[in-house]
Amino acid sequence: MRAWLRGRAARDQGVVTAFVVIFAVVLVFVTGLVLDGGRTLVAYREARNVADAAARAGAQGLDEQAIRNHQPDILDDTLARQRACAILAHSHFDCATNASVTINGNTVTVSVQKDVDMWLISGVTSSLNVEGSACAAIGITGLEPTAQC
Repeated sequence: MRAWLRGRAARDQGVVTAFVVIFAVVLVFVTGLVLDGGRTLVAYREARNVADAAARAGAQGLDEQAIRNHQPDILDDTLARQRACAILAHSHFDCATNASVTINGNTVTVSVQKDVDMWLISGVTSSLNVEGSACAAIGITGLEPTAQC
C-alpha cells in the first residue's frame, strides 16, 4: 500500500507549481486590463467634461445686436469660437490640433480627440473621440423657436 502512495506522490510533484505560475500570469494580465480600462474611462470622462464645458462656454458668446433685433441666430460665431477655444486651451487641448469647434445656427459642437497610452501592452494607444454640444436660447418658455436646439 505504501508503494502505491509513494508512486502517486511522485506523479503529483510540480502540479501546484504549474497552477501557481498560470494563476500568477492570469492575475497580472487581469490587473493590467483593469488598470488600462480604468485609465481609459477616466480619460473619456475628462475629455467629455472638457467638450461639454467648452460647448457651454461657446453657447454664451451671444450677439447682442441680434438679440435686440429678435433675429433667430443669436450667436456671434467669432466670440463663440474664441470662448470655446479658451476653455479648451485651459484644459490642455488645442483648437488647431486635437479639438474642433463647429457652430451651426445657435448650436455649438465641440469635438475632442485624446490618446491614452496603455500600461499592460507598451506601445498600444487607445484613441478617444468625444463630442459635446450646447445651444443658446433666450427666454425659454417653450414657445420661442430658439427655445430648443
